[in-house]
Amino acid sequence: MKILRIIPSMNPKQGGPCQGIRNSVPELERLGIENEVVCLDNPTEDYLGQDPFVINAIGESITPWGYNRNLIPWLMSNFNRFDAIIVHGLWLYHGHAAIKAILAFRKTNSTSPKVYAMPHGMLDPYFQKAKERRFKALRNELYWKLIEKRLVNQVDGVLFTCEEELLLARTTFGNYKPKREINVGYGIQPPPVYKVAMRKAFAQTVPQWNGKPYFIFLSRIHQKKGVDLLIKAYIKVEKELGSLPQLIIAGPGLENDYGKEMQALASASQNIMFPGMLSGDAKWGAFYESEAFVLPSHQENFGIAVVEALACAKPVLISDKVNIWREIVNENGGLVKNDTENETYQILKQWVLLGEDKQSEMANAAQGVYKNYFTIGQAALQFKNGINL
Repeated sequence: MKILRIIPSMNPKQGGPCQGIRNSVPELERLGIENEVVCLDNPTEDYLGQDPFVINAIGESITPWGYNRNLIPWLMSNFNRFDAIIVHGLWLYHGHAAIKAILAFRKTNSTSPKVYAMPHGMLDPYFQKAKERRFKALRNELYWKLIEKRLVNQVDGVLFTCEEELLLARTTFGNYKPKREINVGYGIQPPPVYKVAMRKAFAQTVPQWNGKPYFIFLSRIHQKKGVDLLIKAYIKVEKELGSLPQLIIAGPGLENDYGKEMQALASASQNIMFPGMLSGDAKWGAFYESEAFVLPSHQENFGIAVVEALACAKPVLISDKVNIWREIVNENGGLVKNDTENETYQILKQWVLLGEDKQSEMANAAQGVYKNYFTIGQAALQFKNGINL
């Protein structure tokens, strides 16, 4: 069995979907499912050639829509090599190209691969309701009517990472009529075992670290992630209680306007640090040396970093807009509140006032959440069964 993944980019800085592919491929290979990727990347990019599976980089797109004239011809020439096609993400040319190509291919071929779309949270109603997204919401509404509903309703099935994502997708657009809705789950590879080199790498990357456990935010510095809520809440709790673990906000985006605003906002505290994007030993050191992971996101389809924290036995302090929040609450692997400034303040204060014994219990439970729900082995098997391979 062989799967083709269609995705705009395999750049690790793009986050979730490409990392999800990298997490799942080795386990799927063990189940006898070979994977290949086609993406709209420049083939000379240094992040290519590092993976144990084939990535066909057919050149950068030339428009914000992601148009690339090479994609449809490449698909038409290669469809017959695959049993299934997965389109990762929505709202860009690669999805339009995929459904256009497969319908044309089926006109002249008696057999063809099944085609699935995997939205990765992009059908979440948040994107149509957020005040700062009014223009984009209008654009998406028009795009849905003209183009995207064709993809979603004509593929053989739509794949979701969790039940919450599946249910939310039904509430966003009219004429949403997919042939099948399939919860294929999601998971991550086990984290590397802790080693002293991780602590050293992290310490070198964040020289302001005082050597004590801290709160770690590890994601893009973006408005959707609620970074402003976190900083304001942290400063308020710090003033109220006098002493708090340091707050380390790690991730790409510091050079953007929002990133600069967040750094200015955080200047009211000497205990908030922005080391930028972390990788390798420094990233895992950031998880292992922390006290708790925090993410007051306004929308999070799955949250790979959330699960990575759980796998490292770190409790997660998250909003209920992270779609896996129910599993975390059910297993006592963290604290969950709404995505407001006041409730972010409450979650930080509640954590501090729990005391060491309760915090330790929650840390043990956190790793249990990972083992019970989000191992890559469980996710790969659920994926295989979901698309009937």
